[in-house]
Amino acid sequence: MKQAILALMATAGAACADVTTFDNGTEGWSVSGRDTISPTGGNPGANMDVDVLDVFGADIRNSTAAFTGDYRGRGNLTFTVDIQINSINMIGNEVSRDLVIELRNYDTPGWGGFTSIYAHLGTLSSADTSDWTTFQATLDTSAVDLPGGWFGAGDEDPNTFEPILPAGVSVQDVLSGVDEIAFTTFVPGYFFGFTNFIMAVDNVGVVPAPGTGVAMLGVLGLSTLRRRR
Repeated sequence: MKQAILALMATAGAACADVTTFDNGTEGWSVSGRDTISPTGGNPGANMDVDVLDVFGADIRNSTAAFTGDYRGRGNLTFTVDIQINSINMIGNEVSRDLVIELRNYDTPGWGGFTSIYAHLGTLSSADTSDWTTFQATLDTSAVDLPGGWFGAGDEDPNTFEPILPAGVSVQDVLSGVDEIAFTTFVPGYFFGFTNFIMAVDNVGVVPAPGTGVAMLGVLGLSTLRRRR
């Protein structure tokens, strides 16, 4: 199994946490609304094995109470997911797509009806992640400003067009009411064409971050995406 890990501002801390192995059902997870579970072939055991066709991106998301709510003061949390890519196909060609972890707050409206903070996890492709690959990012939930490697979305800089948090919305405002957690190829600030994803997901969730670490990055690239103007 390969591993692509992004460790950000990680220090010892404890928090409520949970990881879904799919041996006991979906536990609220889906991939763009698809939630088919295969009992074998996972990493190990069961896994969410889905075909997501004619979509702009793949959204591994959960809005249940086990994975949402007030994230403030929960210590340093690591967001983790195992992914296996069989195909990402656009107009008959295999392509790659970047993956981010995004925490969405729908009570502070922005683009798409929410504001968020997000971090890049790595790149998905049938060439590089055809084996099970672990993607992780760690967040200091006490951060007042965006920790290194984390970004805000919900508005855009009028000069650079980069995603930013809306005026008056802080990191702690977003964390105070996380309504949805998503491991997603919908990188804020970019747009996409119709794509087919044939993929599997396992061991997805949130765990306390062990030990310490700074800025370890596995794979990263945005070469296949275009900036929205």
